Amino acid sequence: MASSSQFGAYVPTTNIWDPSIIYASNLSPELKEILVRMYQNLNLMSNVINVKETAQYTNEFEMITSQQWFPNPNLNSLSSTTPTQRPVYRKVINFGALPNTTTISVAHGITCTSATTFTKIYATASDTTGLNYIPIPYASVSGATNIEISIDNTNVNITTISNRSSFNVCYVILEYIQS
Repeated sequence: MASSSQFGAYVPTTNIWDPSIIYASNLSPELKEILVRMYQNLNLMSNVINVKETAQYTNEFEMITSQQWFPNPNLNSLSSTTPTQRPVYRKVINFGALPNTTTISVAHGITCTSATTFTKIYATASDTTGLNYIPIPYASVSGATNIEISIDNTNVNITTISNRSSFNVCYVILEYIQS
């Protein structure tokens, strides 16, 4: 799981200031009103920032994207765990070159359990010599150059049915929830 340094643009919304303390202070009514409104605006800005998706793609560790998925449908009011929104994690894999008519597997480093659900699996490949770029999965009109991507509990697997080794740079992006 991501550590606190791996969160995206997250601003705590814990109530730090108690408006009753401001109102009880020996300040002018105008200044009290300004302070309360500033605190309200700070909280509003924090909430807005926290729901923005973090567009940081790093292959060093998993990141929390700020996406929130609905509570786990298996949880309800009778469950011992309270249903809450589920954070989405992102992991980028520097896959390397695409294979020549075979499957290549690269470890993704994600601890997969029965609670892991992938929400997005995609990649892009670049031929830096011929200046060609393709999305993965890739579906050709004839089917002769299709590229498949799949994930298992330890690896990202990319399968080509034609020689795609000229695509020497490939980044795989995995997004998932863990509950």
